[in-house]
Amino acid sequence: MQSPALTSTAEESLDALRVRVAALNRLLDVTQRLAAEVDTQRVLELIASEACLALVCERATVYQFDPRSQELFTRVSTDLEIGEIRHGLDQGISGYVARHREIVNVPDPPSDSRWNSRIDQLTGYQTRSILAAPLISPHDGALLGVLQVLNNVGGPFDPFDEELILAFASHAAVALDRARLVDELKERQHVEASLKVARAVQRGFMPQQLPAVPGYELASWWLPHQAVGADYCDVLPLDDGRTALVIADVAGHGIGPSLIMASTRAALRALALDHSAPEVQLRLLARALLGDLEEGLFITMLIAALDSQRHRIEYANAGHGPAMHYSAADDRFYPLESTGLPLGVEDYPDYPQATPVMIEPGDLLVLCTDGIVESMDNGGEAFGQQRLEAIIRRRARAPLDELVREVGRQVEQHYEGATPPDDLTILVVRRSE
Repeated sequence: MQSPALTSTAEESLDALRVRVAALNRLLDVTQRLAAEVDTQRVLELIASEACLALVCERATVYQFDPRSQELFTRVSTDLEIGEIRHGLDQGISGYVARHREIVNVPDPPSDSRWNSRIDQLTGYQTRSILAAPLISPHDGALLGVLQVLNNVGGPFDPFDEELILAFASHAAVALDRARLVDELKERQHVEASLKVARAVQRGFMPQQLPAVPGYELASWWLPHQAVGADYCDVLPLDDGRTALVIADVAGHGIGPSLIMASTRAALRALALDHSAPEVQLRLLARALLGDLEEGLFITMLIAALDSQRHRIEYANAGHGPAMHYSAADDRFYPLESTGLPLGVEDYPDYPQATPVMIEPGDLLVLCTDGIVESMDNGGEAFGQQRLEAIIRRRARAPLDELVREVGRQVEQHYEGATPPDDLTILVVRRSE
């Protein structure tokens, strides 16, 4: 007959075995549930609640890692008395686990130099034991966070608990990584949809149908570097009967410069209602945009006023190029030189009017942004001014729509990649023969 002591030991062993079997069953169950879950919040909640039950502990916390701030923070924790815990990787047991990417089992936290007692002090909770494991992405090895459990009900955490939390951490990392990738895909799709709308709006800012100017032909072509661009060209009537020809380039790419471009367009169109002189328009525009052009932003811009009766162009140029007058009779190009610095370089700039340009029959006025001539091929060679001038010479008498499309086609063939390295814009005006 077995002694009572042996019977008691056998029962304890059997109880321990039952606990471990239950824990493994819970791990299997949560693995299946995590495999079907792509919502980050639900993944975090499942990890915390199921790890707490499987490891038979009082609390579980899932820290996420913020790579921008290099901090750990909580979005999910069981029974946490405060809204959020956030700290650097140099603080606490969880910070140590994240920094060294290794499991840590602390049976007596107050005696461990790595322990941070601040949370206990804030919450009034007493931490008696800690077990924590890193969450590492199987996709790219990135740190995702830390799974930490507190106060095993049966005493300090044992080697089986260590193996169990590592298994939980492994499956949790897979689920979190998948949820992260799904979130990134959704965000990318949202951004792409927003950019599509923004591009449609911006396309409306560029001249869709150029106005008729007696005795002149006009054509333009535009291709942004990204979904939205920071180039601007326009043709608008002035109150003195002349026609304004505008070309501009906001420094940089993307949403920010494109918004500056939209503001520039709106401001110039408002100014053009009362002011016809290009030098006045530029000066007032520079002042109107003074608060927007900060942190190195600037705009190059040329405004020309075409008098179609006298065949004369008056212009002011805020550091913009390439811009040129092609004389058909001389077969020569004459640059429209800068008369001042780009908008945003000086607080109160002045833009004196340049020497007026007379336009003879067959002459062209060619206004481009620098992306046209600066586009590079895979050998690092720019498209260049000479190629641009050669196309214009060759197609000087062709329909202008064909000329600008030919410029665009050749620039697109020159640069490397699916999208241009910079925004590309060209506006061409020709006096009829």
